[in-house]
Amino acid sequence: MLRDLTRAAGQGASSDKLGELVSRVLAPVVAHDALRLVGTSPSAGFGPASFSFWCGYEPDFGWSLLFNCYADRDPCPLEELARRSVPAAVVGADTRAEWRDRITRSLFADHGVGCELRLVLRDGRGVWGTLGLLRAEGGRPFDADDLSRVARWGPALISVLRGYVTSAPLAPAVSAPPAGVLVVGSDHLIRSATASAFHWRERLRRHQHAPAFTGEVFFAGMSAQARKHARDPRAAPALVVGPAASYGRWIVCHGQPLDDEGVGDVAIVLQSATTDQVLPVFCDWYGITARERQIVASLAQGAAPKQIARRLDLSPHTVNDHLKAVFRKTGASGRDELLAALGN
Repeated sequence: MLRDLTRAAGQGASSDKLGELVSRVLAPVVAHDALRLVGTSPSAGFGPASFSFWCGYEPDFGWSLLFNCYADRDPCPLEELARRSVPAAVVGADTRAEWRDRITRSLFADHGVGCELRLVLRDGRGVWGTLGLLRAEGGRPFDADDLSRVARWGPALISVLRGYVTSAPLAPAVSAPPAGVLVVGSDHLIRSATASAFHWRERLRRHQHAPAFTGEVFFAGMSAQARKHARDPRAAPALVVGPAASYGRWIVCHGQPLDDEGVGDVAIVLQSATTDQVLPVFCDWYGITARERQIVASLAQGAAPKQIARRLDLSPHTVNDHLKAVFRKTGASGRDELLAALGN
């Protein structure tokens, strides 16, 4: 089953198909009634995720669960969970009086959910995503043994996410419309949008094949994150770089409050990713080293290998060896295809 899952991820299976496969693989390990697998990357931080796979989550519950996370009403923030020695926890089973726990238990009860097991997918390079498993109300709550068993699957799930992202054609599969702008009000609902923003929304919906509610709540999450960053610059900015595997080409979504206090409207821009925006995340997924990244960045600026060698105090032979390694890792046929993938 794990081989089938890895193969499906590498062949670019749709989000709903991969969600079903992951659930089927994990069912003998930890019994569950629904599953969500969310992808990010070490460079992206803890803002809204760039892609996800879902199986069995009821739409209204999924929408409310995500929005609670974006609105800081969740009792188990991922930043805190990632710092634990075993980055896993059970949400919804805590009987403490803390207000976030009360909100979560009420939400779960309203939708017939007993609890959710969460695992941060983390390795020595950073955080690659999260796994959520649900059990229905009335069933046995997840326990410490469940946490231990599912945590051992972290490296395999990271491999699945990386296989999914790197399976996509390197050059863009679709042309990009002009940048689009959405304006989201303080109620986190879309107030207005440019025509190109509607084109972007349709393309994202068509390419990702994720449940509709994930797209609906995504812009509410971008709005909440932009306001949070305006109030506290230490919070992650509202910036998401999405992979070509999910959207047909590398894209970027950026939210910015239209007032200094972050209490009014938020503008959300959808556009093709530039080289500067995509390079850190691209290097994460393809396993490109820091030195290789320097060389690729110089290449994107128009520098020839000999110029890069002088700039980085390397021999031309070493620069070419690094470029060959990048081409091998990404599957690029050469410089032109690599730069096209990076938005150049």
